Amino acid sequence: MPRARNVPASRRAKKRIFKRTKGFRGGRRNLYRTAKESAMRSDAYAYRDRRNRKRVFRRLWIVRINAACRQRGISYSRFVAALKAAGVETDRKMLAEIAVSDPQAFDKLVESVSSQPVASE
Repeated sequence: MPRARNVPASRRAKKRIFKRTKGFRGGRRNLYRTAKESAMRSDAYAYRDRRNRKRVFRRLWIVRINAACRQRGISYSRFVAALKAAGVETDRKMLAEIAVSDPQAFDKLVESVSSQPVASE
């Protein structure tokens, strides 16, 4: 009697891998073992870079806030410390958006916190 092989399941598994590696170059697209390795590696990169994206955006927001603050004669660190002292709980993403899209509102924000005395450590 011939050996039973689970062909439908293994075909489905292969099709799933090949579907994921569709746009890849060369053997990474159509050789099963290489495609499987590439798919696993791409998952690892995706996982890693979902975390890196958060860091990159935070750096971008800080750069934008710093540029907007320096145009108004205050440094980023003093501005953030003054915000904290004033009890303003706006995150960097919103501060950067205000700085870019609504400069008048950012001016008011800087004026309101620059009158606050900052407690030095």
